[in-house]
Amino acid sequence: MDLVLLIGIATALLVILVTLFFLQKKSSAPKEEEAELKAREERKKKEAIADEEKRKQDEKEAEEERKAEEAERQAKLEKERKEQEEYMKLKAAFTVDEEGFEEGEDDEKENLLAEFIQYIKDNKVVVLEDLAIHFKLKTQQAIDRIAELQESGSLTGVIDDRGKFIYISEEELKAVAKFIKQRGRVSITELAESSATLINLVPVA
Repeated sequence: MDLVLLIGIATALLVILVTLFFLQKKSSAPKEEEAELKAREERKKKEAIADEEKRKQDEKEAEEERKAEEAERQAKLEKERKEQEEYMKLKAAFTVDEEGFEEGEDDEKENLLAEFIQYIKDNKVVVLEDLAIHFKLKTQQAIDRIAELQESGSLTGVIDDRGKFIYISEEELKAVAKFIKQRGRVSITELAESSATLINLVPVA
């Protein structure tokens, strides 16, 4: 078999192979396109599901935040209402019987209440009996007034076993709490010794 014939056969085989390759590629192209289209649709579907879940989550968080804000607002209103009730009770408490102050106008009672509180704060340590005499009250009435003021948060302090009320400011209470937190465990003796420096018992001049 001569060279020319071999070249012809090889050329024919090459043409056949190329033709088969293109035919195979052409037949597989629709399948690839179909697979790609299906994959694209799947991606879009997943993205749509993810977007919907995110939207629902955002709505849920927004609703929870709205409810929390509403609950906080209601709690604030309730606190203000209770504080107002306590304040009105305290004002009314200063309308005493014939052994105490005579009943006056609201502004007079309000001034008297403010004077009572300021007197205690200025003196830091008050003998309950002397406090009662100063405001023309019975000793038990003075004690009751202090208890009501403590309950409403208008006064902070303690009554000792010698019949004295010791006023402790919010700042001083925080200082004592900070001391206890820093030390971890403290004895009553240590706390008493430290309180002498943490709490100012000198009357306001």
